Amino acid sequence: MTTSRAPLKHLAPGWYAMVMGLTGLSLAWHAAVPLLGEGAGAGAVVIGALAALVFAVLAGAGVWRLRRHPEAWAEDLRHPVRHVFVAAIPISLILLATAAIAAGLDGPLIEGLWWLGALAQLSVTAWVLSRWWRVGALAGSLWAGLTPALFIPIVGNVLVPMAGVPLGRPEWSAAQFGIGLLFWPVVQVLLLVRVAHQGVWPDRLLPTNFIFIAPPAVVGLSLLRFGVPTLVVWALWGVALFSLLWMLPLLRRIAALPFGMPHWGMSFPLAALTALTLRLAPSGPLSTLGIALLAATSLLIAALVLATLRGLRDGSLLVPESVPIAAAAA
Repeated sequence: MTTSRAPLKHLAPGWYAMVMGLTGLSLAWHAAVPLLGEGAGAGAVVIGALAALVFAVLAGAGVWRLRRHPEAWAEDLRHPVRHVFVAAIPISLILLATAAIAAGLDGPLIEGLWWLGALAQLSVTAWVLSRWWRVGALAGSLWAGLTPALFIPIVGNVLVPMAGVPLGRPEWSAAQFGIGLLFWPVVQVLLLVRVAHQGVWPDRLLPTNFIFIAPPAVVGLSLLRFGVPTLVVWALWGVALFSLLWMLPLLRRIAALPFGMPHWGMSFPLAALTALTLRLAPSGPLSTLGIALLAATSLLIAALVLATLRGLRDGSLLVPESVPIAAAAA
């Protein structure tokens, strides 16, 4: 079977970044309700429903892909870069549960969704880290695998309290939160060392640089769930804002790149920073920044949705890599 006749063969787990971005935007709109009124809440519900629909479509297509092209799935798991995106699946479950709670839904189904996502995320974290012990494999692929996408499987555990605390599971939420909190600086240092020794990852992965914004923003949101003094959260907000300013000079280079799924790596981090800004400053001068971030993030994600639909229509997505990322990054 040729590639053109089997596009779903190339439906890698990174596509779940769409769900992350949409659910993040839904949570940001929920955070804007005190400023914009119930209309923002209604918009958040619509965006959350769209995220759930995208997840369902991806999950169904993923099952079909696993049955028809098991070798493609196995290749994703072996790939030094793509394997980390497996974590986008359980993170999507956690975020869908969080968005459901924000919309006023609860019950065993939502809690089951959260538990499935949390435990799967923990398992993926352990699996990704276990690869580091394979000395022979690391010799050839460690540097290639060190990209900002590594934050997803390892630091993604800090998302767990966002739904876990409202569900009455603060102890487990804190335990899993601690894992992500421990490895956030570890991954960040590894990435900076990789840049110093090997240079920056390939241009096509430049949009994933925005993932640097996500850890401090999500840690801040989770700490608000735990009831931590807001002064601590403000410090994390400052780190997230600085990370955004740090990445802004890359926008021109990113805009010049052909569209690809790595562009979705910008969506959730910006949505998380937006939500944190709105949670910390529901009124006052900083609320203006929150609304501006909400508008910019909404426009970005709308543009990403349109670009994705255009790419599916013209066949530029769901194709094999012209130059393997691993080879380019090594």
